[in-house]
Amino acid sequence: MKWFVLLTCSALLAGCGGPQPGNGGGFDMSGPCSIPDTLRIGTLYSPTSFFIYRGDSLGIDYDMARSLADNLDRPMTLSVGRSLPQLIAMLDSGKIDLIAAPVPVTAEYSDRVTHCGYDNINRQVLIQRTPPGREPEITDVTQLPGKDVYVLADSKYDFRLQNLSDELGGGINIHRLGPDSIAPEDLIDMVADGRIPLAVLNSDLARLHGSYHANINTDVALSLDQRETWAVAPGNACLADSIDAWARRAEPSKARADLLKRYYQLEKMDGRLTYGKIDFSDGTMSPKYDKLFKRYAPTINWDWRMLAAQAYTESRFNPKARSFAGARGLMQIMPRTGRSYGLRNANDPEQSVRAAVSYLDDLNRMFESKVPDADERKKFILASYNAGQGHIFDAMRLAEKIGLDPQKWDDNVEKTVLMLANPQHYNDNVVKYGYLRGRETFDYVDRILKLYNLGKTAVPV
Repeated sequence: MKWFVLLTCSALLAGCGGPQPGNGGGFDMSGPCSIPDTLRIGTLYSPTSFFIYRGDSLGIDYDMARSLADNLDRPMTLSVGRSLPQLIAMLDSGKIDLIAAPVPVTAEYSDRVTHCGYDNINRQVLIQRTPPGREPEITDVTQLPGKDVYVLADSKYDFRLQNLSDELGGGINIHRLGPDSIAPEDLIDMVADGRIPLAVLNSDLARLHGSYHANINTDVALSLDQRETWAVAPGNACLADSIDAWARRAEPSKARADLLKRYYQLEKMDGRLTYGKIDFSDGTMSPKYDKLFKRYAPTINWDWRMLAAQAYTESRFNPKARSFAGARGLMQIMPRTGRSYGLRNANDPEQSVRAAVSYLDDLNRMFESKVPDADERKKFILASYNAGQGHIFDAMRLAEKIGLDPQKWDDNVEKTVLMLANPQHYNDNVVKYGYLRGRETFDYVDRILKLYNLGKTAVPV
């Protein structure tokens, strides 16, 4: 595999051309069109295009760009812009060859880029809570007058809902939530939990975040379809044609379909624990694995019940568990992390615990000088195990910037972790690692600590 990735948080590095379908890496390079020696890709931090999770790079556009580079038999560099206008400016200046992120096919952008690659159809949709097997309450926009609908204030959803209300003769009760403290995923969580009745988001975000819940319905469209594609510089028809030819091939089309299923259709493990699933009555956290936790936890000066609580939160004590992102085993270790800690068989419980403890030990050293209090530091370690330490360092810097205590988790860094799901904050210049689904990390730490406290009461040392 010839590709590699060089990542920065803004612009990076700086051919073009497009071969015809053929042999080799998938194209014949002998014609008048030529591909640059290195394919320079620009993308955006987002839950769909590109993000970093537990130290691994993920995202539909990122993975498809890798596939393109492989097919062209070229290495790849990656630049991450802070906004679509910035990416277009990078394209104009020749710093990147391709924007691998959704570019709307509108007059505003079509004069500045050449669209190419896969079509993505997006629309604004209604988010409603519908128990599995039940029909949704709202099936048509004409039923919205008199309903309470929540949107991010001053967003495109706010403007569309106001226009829709006017079109319907008024009557939609629009509730505007501050985007400074509410991220798109929060709206879906709030609908799923019954805290708000209805919300509005783009269909891609709705499908993605809705996959964390079994009771979310997004079938009712509130806007017309919006076509989105990748883009190259105007006049670079040769490269655009090459990308279009690649996108028509069966292999990348199947790979994209698999990615869409992975990100949008596979239901993510819902972390809201039902503590009754652990039967503390026998005096154990886990009859099968307590011996492992007792053997390895002392090597990092942890109460073994804390390690058991983490394992349950990660996998429900299932040594064959596998997440949508590829984390595996009892302790849900990502493949690259596992390799660095000598994990040969991710499904072997002892290997998984041993590798996890080594990783936790390294995380402790990373945070020792930054969070002096050992008990407080455990919260940062757990958060880093879930999200990757880069995101937690980002949250600490953001906390310091807005006047919170970067050495305290509760009511301080836990707040900025949540903020990293909001573009306003993950594009802040003190943030180096971009988007984080902060609600997952927030809940992860909270669940482990609650389960640990239950275990301390019910299970003897």
